Amino acid sequence: MSRAFVKEPDGDAAFEELPERLISPNPNLVTDTGLAEIEAEVERLATAYAEAQTSGDRAALNVAARDLRYWTARRASAELVPAQGDTGEIRFGARVTLERPDGRRQIYRIVGEDEADPAKGTLSYVSPLAQALLGKSVGDTVRAGAAELEILEIA
Repeated sequence: MSRAFVKEPDGDAAFEELPERLISPNPNLVTDTGLAEIEAEVERLATAYAEAQTSGDRAALNVAARDLRYWTARRASAELVPAQGDTGEIRFGARVTLERPDGRRQIYRIVGEDEADPAKGTLSYVSPLAQALLGKSVGDTVRAGAAELEILEIA
């Protein structure tokens, strides 16, 4: 049968069965910043949920409810990892300066999955590059794709 003859839900009915956001099976390690971001998101979504209830906007209510369930679960499972004073080796929360073969330098901080944004200089601790970096020291090299990266600094 042609899709032209299948009635698709419209209006609020299109938002009734939103899929749940997937929760990572990895431990939910977070930095101080990451925990604050999770708490701010829970607060923002609780407000959005209340506003959607007041306005009767079922689509917004369903989206806010789904996202609130996700972030509430992430807050409940968050494991705060205190900042490390020792910068002898790369650990969770460390800021690492790397040098590429062409001389470019990049700085990444190893953070939790919800905080990670490589474009902003944060890597999830479960990412391949972060996994290669963990436990390494200044002067060590790690492979990232076809390139060898040298570790210049750990902060």
